[in-house]
Amino acid sequence: MTELKPNWPRYVIGIVIYPGMTTLDVIGPQTVFAGLPNVEIHRVWKTLAPITGDDGMVIEPDTTFTDCPPVDVICIGGGRGQSAIIDDAELLDFLKSQGEQAKFVTSVCGGSEFLAKAGLLEGYRAATHWAARPKLAELGVEVGTERVVVDRNRMTGGGVTAGIDFGLTVAKALYGEDVAKISQLLMEYDPVPPYDVGSPEKAGPELIEKAMQYMLQTMGPMP
Repeated sequence: MTELKPNWPRYVIGIVIYPGMTTLDVIGPQTVFAGLPNVEIHRVWKTLAPITGDDGMVIEPDTTFTDCPPVDVICIGGGRGQSAIIDDAELLDFLKSQGEQAKFVTSVCGGSEFLAKAGLLEGYRAATHWAARPKLAELGVEVGTERVVVDRNRMTGGGVTAGIDFGLTVAKALYGEDVAKISQLLMEYDPVPPYDVGSPEKAGPELIEKAMQYMLQTMGPMP
């Protein structure tokens, strides 16, 4: 392992939050980013009013679209409430303007649909939640099935918990592999799930069908 350098570069990260989002989509990356050595993080929305996620958790934005400075990393997650704002002009304009100058344009879960709607995924591969892959493909995006898809300066994570893997991938891009590994260790991110069915490729068609029925019964249609 190479010696760590004290003069870390400084990066500005903007995490877009919105009503009805899946909070873990952004809390995973936020946890990684908050442990990086020299970052300024903005949790951004139209107003500073508290936001309720699709799980009932409440998060307060600290920056508005108007006040947000240019960011090096722009990130947005998905959520059951995203369908209500998926074509919101103010949101898409913000993503487009930030994404056109950002070092990295990123998303977790269904957040890649926002990037596609903002014209930021044309000609790129991207990931999303497995149940949303057909919808992303309909927008002309080449959909990857990896947990994190990196295509040049586009970094997109799969569903929900992939946000941690995604965050560590961004950490490596910003500060190198050593910092990313240290971040993983300090978070004690060493998952050993009780079941090896965390992706459709592993779950099989019978469990996928049951999961789709479960989502419709408990959550309604995918956004």
